[in-house]
Amino acid sequence: MKLKGRLLTAFLIITTIPLMLVCLSLSLIIGYQSNEIKQTYDVKTDSITAFSNPVQLLSRLTRGVYNEIVLTAAKDSEKFADGNYINYLEKELKGKHSYLAVRKADDFIYIGDTDRFDKIKDSFPAFGEYTGNAEGGLYVDSNHPFLLKQQDFQYKDGTEGSVFIITELDTLIPQIKASAIQLLLSLISIIILTASVLIIWIYRSIIIPINTLHAATNAMKEGNLDYSIEGDPEDEVGQLCVDFEEMRIRLKELIDVRFRYEQEMKELISNISHDLRTPITAIKGYAEGIMDGVADTKEKQEKYIKTIYTKANDLSVLVDELSFYSKIDCNTMPYTFSCINLGDYFEDCLGEITLDLEVKNIEVEYHNDTDKETKVNVDAEQLKRVISNIVGNSVKYMGKKQGHIAIHILDGAAFNRSEEVVISIEDNGEGIPVKDLPFVFERFYRADASRNSTKGGTGLGLAIVKKIIEDHMGTIWAESEEDKGTTIYFTLRKCKEDVKNEQDTDSGR
Repeated sequence: MKLKGRLLTAFLIITTIPLMLVCLSLSLIIGYQSNEIKQTYDVKTDSITAFSNPVQLLSRLTRGVYNEIVLTAAKDSEKFADGNYINYLEKELKGKHSYLAVRKADDFIYIGDTDRFDKIKDSFPAFGEYTGNAEGGLYVDSNHPFLLKQQDFQYKDGTEGSVFIITELDTLIPQIKASAIQLLLSLISIIILTASVLIIWIYRSIIIPINTLHAATNAMKEGNLDYSIEGDPEDEVGQLCVDFEEMRIRLKELIDVRFRYEQEMKELISNISHDLRTPITAIKGYAEGIMDGVADTKEKQEKYIKTIYTKANDLSVLVDELSFYSKIDCNTMPYTFSCINLGDYFEDCLGEITLDLEVKNIEVEYHNDTDKETKVNVDAEQLKRVISNIVGNSVKYMGKKQGHIAIHILDGAAFNRSEEVVISIEDNGEGIPVKDLPFVFERFYRADASRNSTKGGTGLGLAIVKKIIEDHMGTIWAESEEDKGTTIYFTLRKCKEDVKNEQDTDSGR
């Protein structure tokens, strides 16, 4: 869930759940306290009346006693001077938060609760001034509000008298107070519960992923790039974790590549040091031979000088190869593409290399299965370097007295490459182990470092070949079997006019 959705959900939880729980709590509390009121005061009333108009409920509690007082005042008012009768009425009011007071003339001859009465004694209506009714009584608002029911009468001697039923309203009904407390506690509990649920939810959905991300950054800061994290891409924090994981993987790959590159550079330096040491040692030795007079004849001098020249030439080739690879690796090598006749080009190349190979007892075989007019779009000089490097690599690892190299030019249609031609260069040399075959085109790679160090080379030959072929929009691959030989395949693109002519020919058929 996205952060926007989480915030909306949190808002709904904050507003809806507390409201529902408060309503439920209020309903349960009112129902429970209403039942308590009915049992305590023995009245039948609905919950709304008990809590919305408690004064009316208190008035109902004393209605029976008040009615009896009214009848007594009409029939036998002298009973209000009888202590037994007054005690009887007081007993009837017990438990109804009310007490009795009797006034004769201006003096109160009976007071049911003196402590409370003293607080309100100045608030009683005079004889004949009572404005309340039998059903509701009179609400007297003062520092100590109370509900008053008054019945005036006359004693037999003509003295004015009044009987009062006084109901305290300071605390109203205890159940209402308890309900308020319970409702307050319920509200506090609901708020705490809702807040706890939200905190746990937010902690699990936001804080935990952030802590995980923080731990991952600390691990990365310490150099541990293997600390993997997962995130839900459906929300922003999870997407941040996903992006961080992708960054970690990418960074680890870059560091691995850099480490591999540094290792390759170390290996390259080692190889270069070895390859340079051999001709330099030879040059130095033969030069010292000339200076020390070891070459004391003209023939020896010529031989020494020729050897020095040959070794110097080997050094020049090595430096040129390193310089060339540096250019193509940085994509700064300029190419000059042109359409050339493939058959004519290979015949010229073979003419240059055949003599050198025959001297080394290597037979060369050539077949061209394409149309004689087939042209390819290539840089002629760089293609020559490709052929030279592949053939040179085959010669280097021939390992047999009678060598054989076969060059075949095939139409790409046989390989489902109708717009290309496929060239294969096959030898009968030592072959390449299966485990090393996928890496032969990597820079600085040598299948057997100890063995190859005796044969020289930087390990860049096939890497250069691959880069040149890829720059020609072609592909290159190798097949090999140990002790039987290796075949290098690469493709070249035909010129557009050749492709168009072939398509026209096919459609004409």
